[in-house]
Amino acid sequence: MSEIKTHPVQVERTRNRLPGAAPQTVTLRAYEVYKACYGEQEALVTGECRGGFGVGELIAFLYARSFPQEEWSSRVDEALEGLNV
Repeated sequence: MSEIKTHPVQVERTRNRLPGAAPQTVTLRAYEVYKACYGEQEALVTGECRGGFGVGELIAFLYARSFPQEEWSSRVDEALEGLNV
């Protein structure tokens, strides 16, 4: 079996001493939405910018991706409102 390529993800360090990670297939879909809403910041998925996406951000961007692209920005806001992970 081949190794799954990952990108870093921010996780609460007290629960898990290992760095957080998510499959690149997931982070790149989230990044597609991020890029459409906020512009390019490739370091966000590579981990060179604040350690990658936070878990809540992944949830919000993946949720938004299930809607038409013209709704992504408002759907990200909708998902982030009240999110506590």
